Amino acid sequence: MLSERRLEVLRAIVQDYVGTEEPVGSKALTERHQLGVSPATVRNDMAALEEEGFIAQPHTSAGRIPTDKGYRLFVDKLAGVKPLSSPERRAIQNFLDGAVDLDDVVGRTVRLLAQLTRQVAVVQYPSLTRSTVRHVELLALAPARLMLVLITDTGRVEQRLIDCQTPFGETSLADLRARLNSRVVGRRFTDVPQLVQDLPESFEQDDRGTVSTVLSVLLETLVEETEERLMIGGTANLTRFGHDFPLTIRPVLEALEEHVVLLKLLGEAKDSGMTVRIGHENAHEGLTSTSVVTVGYGSGDEAVAKLGVVGPTRMDYPGTMGAVRAVARYVGQILAES
Repeated sequence: MLSERRLEVLRAIVQDYVGTEEPVGSKALTERHQLGVSPATVRNDMAALEEEGFIAQPHTSAGRIPTDKGYRLFVDKLAGVKPLSSPERRAIQNFLDGAVDLDDVVGRTVRLLAQLTRQVAVVQYPSLTRSTVRHVELLALAPARLMLVLITDTGRVEQRLIDCQTPFGETSLADLRARLNSRVVGRRFTDVPQLVQDLPESFEQDDRGTVSTVLSVLLETLVEETEERLMIGGTANLTRFGHDFPLTIRPVLEALEEHVVLLKLLGEAKDSGMTVRIGHENAHEGLTSTSVVTVGYGSGDEAVAKLGVVGPTRMDYPGTMGAVRAVARYVGQILAES
């Protein structure tokens, strides 16, 4: 275990390097931080930190920079989550409160996260598998054509057209709508198939075929793979950090174009806590020079999706973690109230 003093030296090195982009020397540390020891002692501490792999010397200058291992220790032990100021919190609330639907919420969240952190923002749409049914609407467009509208607790709206083999009367439609909602409203999507499987048998023989068709379309909507959608923004922010990427920014941009990679980065939504993956902790080769900060968001205690940011390992971790957590909290509140 590192001594408290060496932990303080590491904290100072990380803070200075993130702020100045320059390798940090012992003289600068003693001038800028109240470490209470001589430059010679700081040099010894830096030598010990380097030997243990927490800092490295990028070239022959006297300065050192944090390694992935050093950033990891900083995040785990030394970095508190920096709370946002009152004006920042008001700005988040005002910006997100104007959203008109779920697409608008996600779009605004991506732009806001990218602006607050000056990194690449990634927001996953709420997953249908973790959602509950708020309402099912059935509308007659023609005697044998219906529209099914599924509304979730997270504000997501899915519409499907249904062509029936025979005309379906308004009375039967109202009856199906009422019975369907009485069974599925407030229930998890994963529970719906079991809840509606015997519904056709409760209708007249002539209507059972149409009821079965409607249920088939509803169940298809619940399991469609399109649920794993996400939005990305602020990619241009990476160009400000060109010198933070050892060779070229291209592998990072290519990785960010692959939504499968991004979904893996975000991880399972049920892991709703804050996750910080640094450098080589990211499995994708193109992202080993980046850090990824993610957190779950949801309309209640349980996360329905993830959001986060991708940036260089030389990142303001306390500020980034604070912004990501605050935005997730506000998005969750909006979903709960929508």
